[in-house]
Amino acid sequence: MRKVIIAAAGLLTAFSCHQAPKAKIVAGRPASMGFIGDTADVVTPTKGGVVLIGGGGNVDGAFRWMIDRSGGGDVVVLTASGNDGYNIDIDSLGKVNSVETLNITSRELANNDTVAHIIRNAEMLFIAGGDQSRYMNQWRGTKVNEAINYLLREKKVPVGGTSAGCAILTGWYYSGENGSAVSDSVLANPYADLVTVYNNDFLHAPFLEGVISDQHYLKRHREGRHVTFMSRIIKDAGIYPKGIAPDEKTAVCIDENGMATIYGVSKAVFLTTSNDKAPEYCEKNRPLEWNHAGTAIKVYEIQGSADGNGTFSVADFDPAKATGGNWYWWWIENGQLMKKQAL
Repeated sequence: MRKVIIAAAGLLTAFSCHQAPKAKIVAGRPASMGFIGDTADVVTPTKGGVVLIGGGGNVDGAFRWMIDRSGGGDVVVLTASGNDGYNIDIDSLGKVNSVETLNITSRELANNDTVAHIIRNAEMLFIAGGDQSRYMNQWRGTKVNEAINYLLREKKVPVGGTSAGCAILTGWYYSGENGSAVSDSVLANPYADLVTVYNNDFLHAPFLEGVISDQHYLKRHREGRHVTFMSRIIKDAGIYPKGIAPDEKTAVCIDENGMATIYGVSKAVFLTTSNDKAPEYCEKNRPLEWNHAGTAIKVYEIQGSADGNGTFSVADFDPAKATGGNWYWWWIENGQLMKKQAL
């Protein structure tokens, strides 16, 4: 904070002019793109939580939710695409000891002891957007992978991700390694090469083992591809997954008890499958059929708000605990996604 003195008509007027701090590079910190705050590590009381953001821009309410749970400690942002903009964004939204972005672009960096140590010392972690196949290929099975899971499962600090960072936070995840799947194409052929789904071999966030997420959901009309991913899990693994899908500029904030609240400007969607309602046809080069007389998938949709709206129990997907939204039925008829409001 600096003082600015203005002389006008013989009077001196003083006011404060706030300048955002600039990230500095600190020697001996591999992968660091810049550091704001105190380089001395602090230990603060934390509460666990997971934040799934649908991309397309920041959700300030979700960042504040995470900062509060961090106890004002050290924040680490992870990326593989060289984006360091979150340093200033997060620092401006609440009091924290430090914010640092690590650009982890190789398995060598992902296995670096100092990089893993920085992550383990964090009281809040955020995974930026980009390309989730980079995260999978460069981080999976490394010391960085272990450090993130340590924060999620043992240290229990708030961990969030947007777009690609959101994609890898659920137990089941779509890798996008062969390119981005489009709803119409994969509904027409659920076994298209673009449908690449993995099972709990990366990050292990609480309550999300049986969940697959998708992002940019309504903006990019991804409901159809998300449902296709779920149909493949049922057909190939015999497991009936749940789905969580935030739209752009919208966040699902899940607390330590598995209760979610929605922040942001658009909607988040929760999808529930039933063990007695498998897809009728999920085959190569044949349109997906998942009908069951228009009751294949039960869906709850919640509109977000700046201060958080609605509740949904991610811990058990119990419909009785859902508030602030509306129920729908979704089904697939000859490769076409259909919707109707549930009575």
